[in-house]
Amino acid sequence: MEFNRDLKITFDNTVKNDILQFLNKSVDEEGYIVEESNRQQRVLTIEGEEVHTDEFGGAQKGSEVFIKKDLVSLMRLSQH
Repeated sequence: MEFNRDLKITFDNTVKNDILQFLNKSVDEEGYIVEESNRQQRVLTIEGEEVHTDEFGGAQKGSEVFIKKDLVSLMRLSQH
């Protein structure tokens, strides 16, 4: 059996909170993604930017690097 290592998952806004919960993340009062264990600590992109739930595009495999869903962020991800 062969597995596709380039598997991509696409999700809509209805499952966003479920995905964040799976990653041990939550959302603060302003709509930013935060650590579940420390709701004062917002998650960051590789550029050091905080991530609002409206911008959430995913998390890089094997890391705590979060990705915004804009074209520039996706292009930077493809270069790593």
